[in-house]
Amino acid sequence: MTTQTLSQLRQLKLSGMADALQTQLDQVGTYEGLPFLERFNLLLSQESLSRDQRKQERLIRQAQFRLKASVQEIDYQHPRNITPSQVAQLAQGEWINRAQNLLLTGPCGSGKTYLACALGHNACLYGYSVRYYRLSRLMLELTQAKADGTYRKQLKQLAKVELMIIDDWGFEPLTPAHRNDLMEIMDDRHGNTSTLMISQLPTDQWYTSIGDNTLADAILDRLMHNAHRVLLKGESMRKIMGQLTEDEHLG
Repeated sequence: MTTQTLSQLRQLKLSGMADALQTQLDQVGTYEGLPFLERFNLLLSQESLSRDQRKQERLIRQAQFRLKASVQEIDYQHPRNITPSQVAQLAQGEWINRAQNLLLTGPCGSGKTYLACALGHNACLYGYSVRYYRLSRLMLELTQAKADGTYRKQLKQLAKVELMIIDDWGFEPLTPAHRNDLMEIMDDRHGNTSTLMISQLPTDQWYTSIGDNTLADAILDRLMHNAHRVLLKGESMRKIMGQLTEDEHLG
């Protein structure tokens, strides 16, 4: 009977409940004195927790973050023009819930990508769908989608992502086709979902970097008008973390 019950629970994809039941069976002395409804509620709670954990793991896997990062491990020891209170506010995700954007700028090595991936990881824990892209890779995917006839499908999928992280904005010149692709993406996402843009360029240089005045107006209007802005400063974190200590040099 026990084996059959456990098997049926797993067939019904109630693995969390099955694991919790197995625990109750293995620890008879702990649970045998509890009323039936209380024991059953423990099974339901474990199933709910298990599903939440599986969803978080799936969202993190689908996000394809460039870096493994978390808000708990952000370095505040070196001054970079960001505080724990700023990160805590962003980590709550209310800006994502309101379909607002985040513009993250600063010099090379200042930790922009790490911070973005940490906020994205945290968003996954809150149940938001997230996707990380380097801009060049995103444009390449859309070019390939045009070639194989899945362009519209790809745009619809991108529009549904609750937080899209786009890295290396302004790193390379945009072709006319790329500008049109960006316009499609921003128009679909405007007011519905959030975009986190990462760039070494100050925001006042973004207009010129797009290369077309009309499309620049349209793209940046949709991206910037409801955006939070974080400007990181300071020395390269890669340089700081890569420096050897005196003892290491002597060793």
